[in-house]
Amino acid sequence: MIASVAMIAVATAALWFGGIAFWLLAVVVALFMMAEWSDLQKVSPREKRIAQYGLSVPLAVMAPASLVLEEHDFFSLGLLAGAAFFVAIVTRRSALGKGVVYCGLPVLALVFLRRQDEGLLFAFWALALVWATDIGAFFAGRSIGGPKLAPKLSPNKTWAGLIGGVAAATILALILHVRYGLPWRMTLGTPLLAVLAQGGDLYESWLKRQAGVKDSGNILPGHGGVLDRLDGVVPVAPVAAFLVIAPYLYR
Repeated sequence: MIASVAMIAVATAALWFGGIAFWLLAVVVALFMMAEWSDLQKVSPREKRIAQYGLSVPLAVMAPASLVLEEHDFFSLGLLAGAAFFVAIVTRRSALGKGVVYCGLPVLALVFLRRQDEGLLFAFWALALVWATDIGAFFAGRSIGGPKLAPKLSPNKTWAGLIGGVAAATILALILHVRYGLPWRMTLGTPLLAVLAQGGDLYESWLKRQAGVKDSGNILPGHGGVLDRLDGVVPVAPVAAFLVIAPYLYR
């Protein structure tokens, strides 16, 4: 619990300051994620470094305007795809190329969200709904129990936990809508994103089972690795960014 509070405090502080602080934290986290992804794929230290170097290029382009003079989010997206292709070709491991996208795309999405006029609200919503989902799922699963959600992947997860997580995230979104004006499309999309967060958790559980390990790493006391804590953010952040730009795509 102490580690959870500390992580949320650091993330919230970086989110509040935005700009370079938020970008730097996201870059460091993404490189740790890439290292853990590489370990799950059981690659050599050289291949792990190539993957991290490849990911670092698009991460650098995602820097705030004060560092790169002008921001190009779509260029960053293309560069991310190019880095994934480069890593896959050089290492001859397609899984490492997938890891570049897996670790880099949520960073691009969160940085994009934070740059919006209401960026603090949007980025906080995307992160906090994952936190709320995890908390709601934990308490509902422990107190209610019942049928397992996916026993072969994660024996502790229950359907009650999933429902509790979705309910907690939805309540959070409604509060943000009433108090801070979170748009309806994002408020109504929150239950789906909460389900995606749980799906991300299950996918990472599958990755660990494939690798034969309990945790993706051991850098976070009581939590395992960085991937273990951000598995829900990975699918949620890109979809949250899409919900922000969706109205502009149909004009």
